[in-house]
Amino acid sequence: MKINVQAVTDFIFYSTPIDKADIIFVPGGHPRELMERAAKIYHAGYAKTILPSGGKNPYIPDNLSEWEFLKKVGIELGIPETAFFREDKASNTYENAKFSFNVLLAKGINVKRAIIVCKAFHARRSLLTYKKVFNSNTEFMVSPIHDERNIRFDNWFADPEKVKKVQSEVNKIAHYFGIKIPNLYKNT
Repeated sequence: MKINVQAVTDFIFYSTPIDKADIIFVPGGHPRELMERAAKIYHAGYAKTILPSGGKNPYIPDNLSEWEFLKKVGIELGIPETAFFREDKASNTYENAKFSFNVLLAKGINVKRAIIVCKAFHARRSLLTYKKVFNSNTEFMVSPIHDERNIRFDNWFADPEKVKKVQSEVNKIAHYFGIKIPNLYKNT
């Protein structure tokens, strides 16, 4: 089966300019680059709070959760501990969004504008998932990073391993929005 490289690229690799926001979301993962980008955005004054999200991850040493690891990196980069909200249970992107929403709901915080920092090939799924979970009036901006795999819009199609990763994202989006999320909402 032949794939339309440009169509996949345009769909998966999504980013926007960023502007002032209420919060920076970091939907899990283990690359330091995630918090490095979030810290840059924070220090530039675009948002005063950060909500990294994620539970245990076997790729993170010392049995830390993704939240603990990302917060630790953020503190090393000069973000004060008081700038962080905690979500350390999520095991997938839907849970990153849903559990983050619940944290903010419990604190009475209504997010009008948010910045999502995620891996470049994870940008579309992150955006769609957060949009589905949050209020339809919430505006999302996306600031993607390139992790150690360096999967980018201009190189993913030239390496079989990168193609597999991007294809996996396409499949996950189909699964999330074709099966997983609609079934979750039937029970709420």
